[in-house]
Amino acid sequence: MDMKNRTLLFLINSIALLFFSCNQSPKEIANADSTVAETSLVTLTEPQYKSAGIVLGHLEERSMSGLIKVNGIFDVPPQNLVTISLPYAGIVKQTSLLQGLKVKKGEVIAVMEHPDYIQLQQDYLENKSKLDYMQLEMDRQNELQKENVNSAKVYQQTQSEFETLQARVSGLKEKLSLINISVDQLQKKGISKQIRVLAPITGYVTQVNVNIGMFVNPNDIICKIVDIGHLHVELTAFEKDVMSLKIGQKVRFEVNGETEPRTASVYLIGKEISKDRTVRIHCHLDKEDPSLLPGMYLTAYIETNKKRSWALPSKAIVNSANANYIFIAKGKQKLDYVFDMVEVSLGIVDEDYTEVILPLSMDQHANIVIHGAYDLLSKRNVEEE
Repeated sequence: MDMKNRTLLFLINSIALLFFSCNQSPKEIANADSTVAETSLVTLTEPQYKSAGIVLGHLEERSMSGLIKVNGIFDVPPQNLVTISLPYAGIVKQTSLLQGLKVKKGEVIAVMEHPDYIQLQQDYLENKSKLDYMQLEMDRQNELQKENVNSAKVYQQTQSEFETLQARVSGLKEKLSLINISVDQLQKKGISKQIRVLAPITGYVTQVNVNIGMFVNPNDIICKIVDIGHLHVELTAFEKDVMSLKIGQKVRFEVNGETEPRTASVYLIGKEISKDRTVRIHCHLDKEDPSLLPGMYLTAYIETNKKRSWALPSKAIVNSANANYIFIAKGKQKLDYVFDMVEVSLGIVDEDYTEVILPLSMDQHANIVIHGAYDLLSKRNVEEE
């Protein structure tokens, strides 16, 4: 089709449309507009109104917080979780360890036995005795050196032997301390074939790997003890939410379906994005609770920036065809109750309230349906069908 024919066709369509519009009466146009406007109205009879349990309310100005939903667990700091093992092998001769048992710092949790323990004590006592003798010899050589009686070579040789023994005794003392043997008690009471394993912290036994008569190799885990006095919350936030997180923000969470939410505060924010595009968030509990246990799973909400907003109970807002609506009470028309369905935009959600952004033409003091909105939406859908 050439340009001339296209222009002619456009003029013909325009004239036809103008003729059709001019032949419509003002009444017909008004009725058409009225039909469009009335599609947002919903009416209820008196019985329907009572059955729906309609409750009216108003917008409320509230301090609203944006919430970031995250998952996490309860955890303890590294210094509150202790794995107990020994640097030397041994046989368990006595233990009363049970999972969940509370132990105090310094309490004996196991007694071990092995010939190596005897050998270590024997080596210490022998070398300590030699060191005492060399101390006397060192003092004697020192006096002779002052009087120029002995040669410098003899003095230096004595000093070297003394320092070698001193280092050996010091090393043996440290080895004995690793298995909780005091050298002072060793010199007073003599050699013992058994050693005691002591609890390094006060806490609860979470894992037991030994029993009486069991041979334990060096560095085998005997048990684990956890101190739950400083439990914290370890959360996992997605990368997209990191920019909204700040230290000090409040965290709300519930445990095992509790009705009262617990609170915590953001203490540290991880500085590395993991392979699954998440960041670790370390939070401190506002109130400690011994009933909480490490490893318990939780879902939490981190409060972002607070602001004053107009809000409604979330149940007052309905969704239809990917849009959000509220219902405004328009009073009674004859014997029926009339409600206007108004589209609104939503903001942040805080607990059971949602920020509502109203059309500019809407009265902020209007009577809004805060209970029964879903019944009104159902009635409107039935009427449309």
